[in-house]
Amino acid sequence: MTIQHKQSGNKGTFFINEEEEMVAELTYSMIPDGQMMIEHTHVDEALKGGDLGYELVHAAVDHARSHKYTVIPLCRFAQAVLEKKPEFKDVLG
Repeated sequence: MTIQHKQSGNKGTFFINEEEEMVAELTYSMIPDGQMMIEHTHVDEALKGGDLGYELVHAAVDHARSHKYTVIPLCRFAQAVLEKKPEFKDVLG
């Protein structure tokens, strides 16, 4: 499964499609001063328990690093992943 990224204006999403249906998604908004606010993460019920949610957060972190953004996790899942993984701490705002 490939993670795709789409951004329009200050809103964006990282997502995974399977058979042309979105099965996992992480949404974010860009706010002033180069901050990326992760708002929501969702994984289809049938795919929960795998690493898809983690992979979406990882993709968002890679994106933030490449653009020198800081990340503000409003989503509880993203916050838990970011706090649990020491390798992601550098992007926390």
